[in-house]
Amino acid sequence: MGSLHMPPLDFDGHKLEHVADLKSPSCRNCDIVREIAFCADLSHDEVKRLATVRCHAALPASYTVFREGDLVDNVYSISNGAVKLYKLLPDGRRQIIGFLFSGDIFGLGTDDGYCYTAETITPTQLCRFGHRKLDSLMEAIPRLERRMFSMAVRDLVAAQEQMLLLGRKTAREKVATFLVKLAQRAAKIGHSPSEVALPMSRADIADYLGLTIETVSRTFTQLKRDNIIGLPASGHCLLNDWQALKEMAEGA
Repeated sequence: MGSLHMPPLDFDGHKLEHVADLKSPSCRNCDIVREIAFCADLSHDEVKRLATVRCHAALPASYTVFREGDLVDNVYSISNGAVKLYKLLPDGRRQIIGFLFSGDIFGLGTDDGYCYTAETITPTQLCRFGHRKLDSLMEAIPRLERRMFSMAVRDLVAAQEQMLLLGRKTAREKVATFLVKLAQRAAKIGHSPSEVALPMSRADIADYLGLTIETVSRTFTQLKRDNIIGLPASGHCLLNDWQALKEMAEGA
């Protein structure tokens, strides 16, 4: 797999371009999710200044953006597509710690390196910001620093919710919670919450929920049989009974 540790142009067959045009494809995609995007709350002029330190990359599916332990040198914002974050246990088992979509950022780490591996799920468009340039810009744009802080807090809350999901819920409750969270996110960006996209594989979902692939598949089948959800096509899920799904997620 490829990596974004490379020169700023033409890496591994995928062109990385310096982008300062506010009407670039990446910015038009981000407009759709502006309220939750990296540049939310920034003024037009501030967004323009942010764009001067940004590079845009269009990556294929199953592309490794960086690996756990790599030097932390960039922060990434998803303008379109989906990314999964995961950690590998010493025995080779994988724990997916998050699925990210348009408007989400990732790449925060420590002096010891990135805390997880990031890999694209679908063809994905990313904006890349060098840490040093971004740090300098945050001194001039306080709202940008506050935005970074709020997104870091959101990641912390998500990690706490994931601990509850893995530790105390049944398989049906886990799958229901997963679908409810996807529906809530869809509603937040103006999409219909009654139909959610599932670009990730059943294996990915299993590694996220701490279940086996067989259990995930069986649970989806049971929810479909009970007419709580519908599975009209691969990668799509209809939420037929929102109330039942929500109560199941809450353990009611």
